[in-house]
Amino acid sequence: MRLRALLDTDALGLRLLGGEDELDRTVRGVMTTDLRDPSRYLSGGELVLTGLAWRRDAADSEPFVRILVGAGVAALAAGEAELGDIPQDLVVACARHRLPLFAVNESVAFATITEHVVRQVSGERAGDLAAVVDRHRRMMISGPAGGGPDVVLDLLGTDLDIRAWVLSPTGRLIAGPKVAGPDLPPELCARLAGDHLAATRTGRRGPHRVLVGTTTYSLFPISGAGRAPVGATHDVRETLLSDWLLAVEADAGDWPAERLDLLYGVTQLIAVERDRRDAARTVRRRLAQEVLELVQAGAAPAEIAARLRVAAPVLLPGLGAAPHWQVVVARVEWDGDDLDGGPVAQALLEEILVDPHSTGPEHSDRIAVAHTGEEAIALVPLPAVSTEHDGSEAGIHADTLLTTVRDPLTAGLDGDGRLTLGVSAAVHSAEGLHGALEEARHARRVAAARPGRVCAAGHQELASHVLLLPFVPDDVRRAFTARLLDPLRDYDRRHRAELIPTLEAFLECDGSWTRCAARLHLHVNTLRYRVGRIEQLTSRDLSRLEDKLDFFLALRMS
Repeated sequence: MRLRALLDTDALGLRLLGGEDELDRTVRGVMTTDLRDPSRYLSGGELVLTGLAWRRDAADSEPFVRILVGAGVAALAAGEAELGDIPQDLVVACARHRLPLFAVNESVAFATITEHVVRQVSGERAGDLAAVVDRHRRMMISGPAGGGPDVVLDLLGTDLDIRAWVLSPTGRLIAGPKVAGPDLPPELCARLAGDHLAATRTGRRGPHRVLVGTTTYSLFPISGAGRAPVGATHDVRETLLSDWLLAVEADAGDWPAERLDLLYGVTQLIAVERDRRDAARTVRRRLAQEVLELVQAGAAPAEIAARLRVAAPVLLPGLGAAPHWQVVVARVEWDGDDLDGGPVAQALLEEILVDPHSTGPEHSDRIAVAHTGEEAIALVPLPAVSTEHDGSEAGIHADTLLTTVRDPLTAGLDGDGRLTLGVSAAVHSAEGLHGALEEARHARRVAAARPGRVCAAGHQELASHVLLLPFVPDDVRRAFTARLLDPLRDYDRRHRAELIPTLEAFLECDGSWTRCAARLHLHVNTLRYRVGRIEQLTSRDLSRLEDKLDFFLALRMS
């Protein structure tokens, strides 16, 4: 049963003092205690009843609440019989740790609440226990080795009448039941993925409940075993944008513990399958890494071409070789943090480059993504490059790449994260890969100068300024660069202030204060002083997109 149901039962005399957002937690039992440390008697999911005899002064509330939260209790209910109003220090401690807190009216005995909870929970368990255990055993036997996630989802539908789907963090349908009706529409998948990412960022415990129209969905995270080291301090942002989720068409808030355990078992089965398929990507990632290292090292085109001939049959089975290639560069950054964004960007780019209208995980088998430092770099083979009906070139287009994934990813990045991508034009030989890589990187920098959590730019946009710079008349170029850069050069000559190198580094770091300061080996306050001096001397504002682009062009033309 849920906490909300307890609050709605007038005979229990409960009054909510905090934790309204957590009322969908499931109560699996009840315990009455006045011990200062009752943790050894708690197993998780309990409603803890207390008369506050453990509290001697205000300092006792914080450790008591911390112990309850560590034990995984559902909520705390404090009686008003002894002290009257519940102490404010207890209210504050519960709010700090997101533990729901109820006040129990002095006229209501704890025994009344205990009997009600036990009666409700025991009744739910009695009807489901035998069936759940049997079905759980069958699912373990018929798991991924017996046909993949679809088999497990079909069993959920046929045996438990539960419809469920596996979704990627971008809202792409990975798997669904084959015998329980139509799949979820793409718009709903994107909505559920976005709500799941947003709820996960808040730190709320799953499953997360979402009401869409008149239908309730419960969202369970599917975390790969290999992506969160045991015993390590895990930052949710390290896996947030790569973990799958299980969307269940049901309100799991009222489920008994056994049924919830069954669904968690299903997520574990699917996580094993996810890890297995991640391992299968190792070969493609290694191929991409080898080609990238050759390109960046300036290797001979013949050597790069030979490596491409090895990669093509793996990425395009049956076609032998790819006549054209595109490069896509991605970067995931978190404000004011040193989180390693390379692996996150790699996993995310592998997902984004899959056709959004395709289903299943196998469509990513034709994508090879490496990561170097903070960047993820995709080498995308094109079986053929043709011309679309509107005259544009076929292949990956930056303006449509993020159309279906922008909303859910924005929810996952909201507050402190950014995803920026750059897309090159298609090239038909190894000689063109170095230029394609630089083109994609420049496009990503253009995307980074735009507002928004999720941005992309393509080679067509570079053609409007960077690639046309040589055709700007010399006198126009000189006047433009002199107007912007001469005041900085003069200042550098007089004061040895290095404003020009600082400006270049600031733009190359996409305006990130922490990364730029680290690159220049400066304190952030020193960097802020230099940028402020640049803005004062030029009457420009480096937080504005237009001024960033003007400085970028001036530096390119100088």
